[in-house]
Formats: sequence, C-alpha cells, structure tokens
Amino acid sequence: MLVLFETAAGYAIFKVLDESKLQRVDSLYKEFETPEKANKIVKLKHFEKFQDTTEALAAATALVEGKIGKSLKKVLKKVVAKEAHEQLAISDAKLGGVIKDKLDLSCVHSPAVAELMRCIRSQMESLISGLPPRDLSAMSLGLAHSLSRYKLKFSPDKVDTMIVQAISLLDDLDKELNNYIMRCREWYGWHFPELGKVVTDNLAYCKTVRKIGDRTNVSSTDLSDILPEEIEAEVKLAAEISMGTEVSEQDIGNIRHLCDQVVEISEYRAQLYDYLKNRMMAIAPNLTVMVGELVGARLISHAGSLLNLAKHPASTVQILGAEKALFRALKTRKDTPKYGLIYHASLVGQTTAKNKGKISRMLAAKAALAIRYDALGEDTNAEMGAENRAKLEARLRQLEEKGIRRISGTGKAMAKADKYQHKSEVRVYDPSGDSTIPSTSKKRKFEEAMQEEEEEEPVTPALKAKKPKKEAAPEEETLEEAAEEETPKKKKKKKKDKKAEEEEEVKEEEEEVTVTEVSLGRLFKAHLKSISCFNCFAFLLPRHQKRRRRRRKRR
Repeated sequence: MLVLFETAAGYAIFKVLDESKLQRVDSLYKEFETPEKANKIVKLKHFEKFQDTTEALAAATALVEGKIGKSLKKVLKKVVAKEAHEQLAISDAKLGGVIKDKLDLSCVHSPAVAELMRCIRSQMESLISGLPPRDLSAMSLGLAHSLSRYKLKFSPDKVDTMIVQAISLLDDLDKELNNYIMRCREWYGWHFPELGKVVTDNLAYCKTVRKIGDRTNVSSTDLSDILPEEIEAEVKLAAEISMGTEVSEQDIGNIRHLCDQVVEISEYRAQLYDYLKNRMMAIAPNLTVMVGELVGARLISHAGSLLNLAKHPASTVQILGAEKALFRALKTRKDTPKYGLIYHASLVGQTTAKNKGKISRMLAAKAALAIRYDALGEDTNAEMGAENRAKLEARLRQLEEKGIRRISGTGKAMAKADKYQHKSEVRVYDPSGDSTIPSTSKKRKFEEAMQEEEEEEPVTPALKAKKPKKEAAPEEETLEEAAEEETPKKKKKKKKDKKAEEEEEVKEEEEEVTVTEVSLGRLFKAHLKSISCFNCFAFLLPRHQKRRRRRRKRR
C-alpha cells in the first residue's frame, strides 16, 4: 500500500512495510513513538518539493477544493502509475474519487488511514530526510498565511470589516454630538439665553459661542464668516437686552473648550462619512446605488459581513433590523412588519404610505441580487444597480399614477389612454327642497283652499236644508195672527215682540249652523292639502262650541 502525504514543502509518498499493524487502529500510535519504530512501519519512497510559495499555494488550494493540481498529477503518473496494483491511501475521499476517475488508480480512505496520517505527521521530521525542522516551520507558516488570504479573497478594497467599524463609529459620534450640543446650549443659555432661539444650527451655535465668549463682546465681534447678516444683526440686538446671568471668565473658558470639542467632532464626522461613502462604492457599488451608503453599511453591519448578507433571502433583507417587532407579531398573532432598516432608503421614503410595503418588498428583492453580485461577482461596476433602480423608479411612478397608464398588447410600448367622453344627462340640483321655511303664508294657503272648495262644491247639503225652514215660517205666522185677533191689542203687541225675537234667534242659529258646517267640511278637505289649515280649524272649533253652550243656557 502506498500513502500520499501532503506537506508545506511538497508531496511525499510512503510505502507501508507492515500492513497488519494497520488493523489495530487503537494501538497504532504506539508503533510511532520513536523514529526507529516509525521506520519499521513506513518508508519514504518519493518526495516532490515545491519550487516556491506560489506553487505551494496553488497545490494547497487545489487539494482544499478537491481537485488535482499539476504537480500532484505529475507525481502520481511518475511514481504511482508504475505500481498500479498497489492501493493509494489518501486523507480526502473526494480527492480519491477524482484520482480514480482521471488516473484509474484505486484509492483507500478509512479510519485506519486517517490514524496513519496522524502518526506520520508526528514523526515527519525523521521520516523525511534532508528537510530541516526550521525551514519546514517557516514554510508551513507562509503557506498558512497565503491560504488564509486566498480563502478570504483578501484585498484592501474588499474588507467589509472597515465598513462595519465605520458605520458603528458614525452612530456613536452622532449620539455624542447630540449630548455635547445639548449640554453646550443649556450651559451657555444661563448667560445668553436669547442666542439659542436666534441661531438654530448646532454647529453655527458652537462656533458663535466660541468666538463671542462673554455676551458683552458681541457688539465688537465680527460674525459675518459664521452667520448671515440678518441673523448677526438679531444676535447683536438680543445681546443688548439679554436677561441672562453674569458668569466668570473660568466658566466661559470651559464652555469654549466644549465648543472646540463639538467643532472637532463634527469635522471628523464629515471626514468619516466621506471615507464610508468611498469604501461602500469600492466594496458594494450596486448595493450603494440601490439603497444608499448609510443604509447599505447598516445592512452589512447588522448581518456581520457582506458574505453573510449575501446568504440572506430577499424577505430577510426586507425586515432586517425589525426582528423584535417580527417576533412580537408572531407571538401575538398580529401583522408582521413590512420593513426594517430598508425603510430609510430614499425610494421607500419618497413613496406614499399606501405603497411603502410594495416598494420595500420590490427594493429588497433587487437589493438581494445586488448584494450577491457585489459579494461573489468579479466586476466592480454599478451598472446592474443603476438598471434595477431605474426599473423600481418606473414601477413607483406607475403605482403613484394609479393605473392611468395601461400596458399594451405587446407589453413593450405604452398605450395611450382614450379620450374621456361624458355621455350621461346633466341634472341640475333643486335647492328648494333644502329650505324648511314655507314659501307662502298659512293665511294665504287657507284662502286658496277655500276658493278651490267653492269651485268644486257650488251647493252644499246644509244650504239645501235651509230652504224648507224658511218656507215653514209664513204658515206659522198666519196661525199666530188668527189667534192674536181674539186677544186684546196690548197682549198682541207683547206676543208679537217675543215671537219676533225668537224667530230672529232661530234664524241666526240656523245661519251659524250652516256656516259652521260648511266651514268645517271645507277645513277638513283643505287639511289634506296643507297642514297649516289644521291651525285654523283648531282655532275656530272651540269658539263654535262656546257659542252653542251659551244659547242652550238662554233657552
């Protein structure tokens, strides 16, 4: 059996002298306790040394990826092919399959082979002659560094760790600046409180305080390089009528020192922002074009690295940064969040609240593609990111226009909207129905109703009943006259007076009855046409009843 052993200096092929010892895997290490024992088990047959570090790195990377390098292929054809009947023990089963397919050599990989490799490594210095231990350790260290750089794709422009640290420092600087500025405004406000209302910009406020010092120096200080002319005039006017307290020179000195710190930190923050922008354009140009440098840097920082971010699906990129809200929604069985850190992107910010969820989903899908292209692609241009951003902007315009544009049958050209033609009838609104005030008075309506009744009913039943009563009156008079002739003249005169009065009262009652009956009939019919007539009926009926009661009492 032959053993293929890889070292930092080159390839070594050993021949196993006693294969029976390999069967006892647990006690195999005892056979390699000393170099003499080790030489009894295996023997060096061939050693192929690497020419330089580049060749060693190429051979190592080929082995890691499970491929056959040029140097390994040369060694196998030169040494192992001569003894094709021998089995070849290797440490990687994948590599064994490749060797068997290409060179038609039988390869072995088992726990016994793995234990044998460990034992050979422990006695490698004695088994491989002509290789000093010091040189071997130097070669191992150099190969390890080279292999690490290759696996991490090491490049000064591809280190996303710098982005993670820069964006974290930028956030910390913002917090510290807010605390410092708040403290500066509150501290100097005891001496000159009106300045905080006039100068609203924080950096300009600190520069003004640093240059003025005591408020009595405002009139003799030129602030034209910090503030506009209008604001400078307001500051000088406010200093003359200020209500602040007096402070000592030592207090002013400490406030000025704080202002110096604020100005220096602000300048460093602007420099750090420029550095972050350049680094993002170098490492992730497509992601920067899609969401911006700050949002892209926060996404990379949240995921840990650009490669880790590339492994996330688009749905995870969409809600990255809103994990707390997501798990709370899942726990309470409510709606999950629609966006996380991606909410601060310009495309999502300029969208209406109704379409923010749609745009964030589409932006996350395109951003996931841009991240993978930046992390795993060879090119460093931002063409794909610009193209996808243009598509998203077109989609955003389509959503904002609410479907005014229609997709044509071909799907390429935009169809024009048809001209609008109004075909319905025009109806004018009648405002008279809104008013609750009657257009005519109640009295006028009642009179109109009375006239209509007179036209419809020229003769009423009450009037017909009135005639026979009038005709019966002369017969009664003749009978009364015949009786009166027998009585004396005085009595006749008294009786005539009484009878005349009674006849007049009866006539009046009959006339009133007929009038009331006619008026009541008309009132009831007019009531159906106008509600206002009910008031007249309610007014006349009590008076008519009172009159009848009086007449009954007289009788």
